[in-house]
Amino acid sequence: MGQRVREESGDAAAAGAGAASAGVEAAEICGDLIRLDTTNQGEGVARPERPAAEHVAALLDEVGVASTIVESAPGRASLLARVPGTDPSHPAFLVHGHLDVVPADASEWSVPPFSGEVRDGCVWGRGAVDMKGTLAMTLATVRRRLREGRRTRGDLVLAFLADEECTGDYGSRYVVREHREFFEGCAEAISESGGFSVDAGGRRIYPIATGERGTTWMRLTARGTAGHGSKPAPDNAVAELAHAVSRLASHTWPVRLTPGVRALLDGLADALGTTIDHDRLDEEAARLGGVGRLFESTIRNSANPTRLDAGYKINVVPGTATAQVDGRYLPGTGEEFLATVDRLLGPKVTREFLNYEEAPAADPAGDTFHTLAGALRAEDPAACPVPYVMGGGTDAKSFNQIGIASFGFAPLLLGPELDYLGMFHGVDERVPLEGLAFGTRVLDRFLDTR
Repeated sequence: MGQRVREESGDAAAAGAGAASAGVEAAEICGDLIRLDTTNQGEGVARPERPAAEHVAALLDEVGVASTIVESAPGRASLLARVPGTDPSHPAFLVHGHLDVVPADASEWSVPPFSGEVRDGCVWGRGAVDMKGTLAMTLATVRRRLREGRRTRGDLVLAFLADEECTGDYGSRYVVREHREFFEGCAEAISESGGFSVDAGGRRIYPIATGERGTTWMRLTARGTAGHGSKPAPDNAVAELAHAVSRLASHTWPVRLTPGVRALLDGLADALGTTIDHDRLDEEAARLGGVGRLFESTIRNSANPTRLDAGYKINVVPGTATAQVDGRYLPGTGEEFLATVDRLLGPKVTREFLNYEEAPAADPAGDTFHTLAGALRAEDPAACPVPYVMGGGTDAKSFNQIGIASFGFAPLLLGPELDYLGMFHGVDERVPLEGLAFGTRVLDRFLDTR
């Protein structure tokens, strides 16, 4: 693959300059990681992350960084490393990401999803965006810096983790519980899902994630009287559950503007030279197009039914029916969210948590946010960085539990033709070679400040 990357990278690779070489190396590493299939099916069913962790360990070993691979179960591996800084009294800084990916149906893709193929100036494959491309940029940047004898002031901690695409039980939750010593002195971190460009009619918006919604994955259960399918069933569990799920799915959740989302809206209005009507945010999200997608899922809570299970034969009324629901709530609205869910479900349906995580947040007005924004502007003078609250979830939730605030920062300069947000868990996932090169330059600038 290395030869193909160099051919498509053109003058930048031929120049052999440090930054350009790091960009080429990031593309090579990205393709290599994609070819290591680390599909996570969920609920403990996954291909082992260990081959990917071992590959990363070898890359770090080449530049003198010792790493530790820890397993929470056979093959479910995370890699941890601590690169000493130049000043032992300076705070350490964490960069974390995940080695696993969601499944991919090859029949839906234009290229084999685990090929790491380079085509049309992009590296293609499952994980190119989420998030092996980011891991590759991090590794290429760290390797370049160490080859050149440049270290951060404080220790740089790296955590490449298993199981983010499920609950983190085999990854981030495990390492913060069993290997907390690796994170000693860390108060802040960067990870996925932020720092990418969004075209806005000649302006480029760069959302830097400063928070995300909380997670409530729930199992719903309805119980009734089992019996013959030909007889009346006044307490039919399937029907009771269907009614409850329908009420939940059709509910319109009210808009709740948290401080983080207000900061995003204010930043977008300033960057775009427009006003955003807070009383018509659904319409405003549609009007603003790609920029509107940055807030359309974080102005309210949500509860989406995702699975149903009941019965075993058509002429038997089952005594139990279950459903699973992916619930997400905004910071400070957890109690309101659960009270609404209970009201919609009614008294005959019970719920239990399959996964519950509180909403983490980082400071959108602090030094780290402004330094991240400055690194983007230094590489792209047209950059308009804004704070951003993610609709989904990341390993930031686990690190939040031990006092480490994470910023979503995976810097990429993207063309307007790429639907970056749509490629998360989507088909034909790909990342531009030039975007990877840009990201390594931005990360290098940022690490200079740590």
